[in-house]
Amino acid sequence: MRKVSVFGATGSVGMSTLDLIQRDPEGYRVVALTAHNDVAGLAAAARQSNAAIAVIGNEAHYEALKDALRGSGTEAAAGESALIDVAGADADWSMAAIVGCAGLRPTMAALKAGGTVALANKESLVSAGALMMDAVGASGATLLPVDSEHNAIFQCLAGSRMEDVARITLTASGGPFRTHSREEMRGITPAQAVAHPNWSMGAKISVDSATMMNKGLELIEAAHLFPVGLDRIEILVHPQSVIHSMVEYRDRSTLAQLGSPDMRIPIAHALAWPERIATPCQPLDLARIGRLDFEAPDEDRFPALRLTRQAAEAGGAAPAILNAANEVAVAAFLKGAIGFLDIAMIVEDVLNGYSAPVPQQIDDVLEADAQARKRAAQVMERLTA
Repeated sequence: MRKVSVFGATGSVGMSTLDLIQRDPEGYRVVALTAHNDVAGLAAAARQSNAAIAVIGNEAHYEALKDALRGSGTEAAAGESALIDVAGADADWSMAAIVGCAGLRPTMAALKAGGTVALANKESLVSAGALMMDAVGASGATLLPVDSEHNAIFQCLAGSRMEDVARITLTASGGPFRTHSREEMRGITPAQAVAHPNWSMGAKISVDSATMMNKGLELIEAAHLFPVGLDRIEILVHPQSVIHSMVEYRDRSTLAQLGSPDMRIPIAHALAWPERIATPCQPLDLARIGRLDFEAPDEDRFPALRLTRQAAEAGGAAPAILNAANEVAVAAFLKGAIGFLDIAMIVEDVLNGYSAPVPQQIDDVLEADAQARKRAAQVMERLTA
């Protein structure tokens, strides 16, 4: 029986992970579940999975969580220190699915514990990629990518040498505004931006997909996970979201991983690795799909792609600065405080106007993150004045 923990248990990835776990109750024992604010969702998940401990990130909800878990046998805890403690606890496998840079410390704690970490929190690797990969090397932890694109690359690389790779191609759906002009995107609403044509995701990730910032962040992630050099990692728009990524080798053979657009497929791969398990997902019906289309990304209409590559090439704290500014801008957009096109503009302003020393430890990353957030807020104040 594999002991598992799920960080970000009430989000879309966390719930998909628990769905798979609950289909095989004899195969998994849930050690810990976490959420930030969703007491009801966390308590329900803990009761259903018989979790040993449930941690709510927001300490103000501790008493509410205790009440919701009374009589369940699940221990309640709260706050960042509790998150870090359970992340380093005795789990064989952990799902890191806390959205945003808030997941950085718990993810690092899980990596330092030396177990297997399934990574769905791209912002952590974007912001602190070098430090995280160093932690993997030092502890002997296994880091398994869960994003459908990186999981696809991982599968395509199985048994191969990195020096034989000629090119890695990350595929992108293009989001809901793939064919929109810049002028048409000017009036996009939050409701429109979160309506992804293929995937079911949380609001923040859906907006990132709509701006294509998500794909740019994945490029930075890929550069850490698969160190072939940025010049050998490219992005290709593929509206059907059937081919999740491709790896071309130096003999010009290209391997592609295909599957229905359901996050339970890459999650199941990481959950069972190195074995495979059955999922309830729809089988791929290529005859029904009929065609697979591809096109080059347009960096003029989607400047986030240009900005993320700029940050990746700069290295150091630049990716953390970019990510922090984007998180602030997306949150403001979802509240209706700024326009859709303002997101990339704010990120570019902060990225070009602020730099920080190369991070030597997690505190350095978080300091750069905090300063970038302040500057993003200042840019928004000027914008909305």
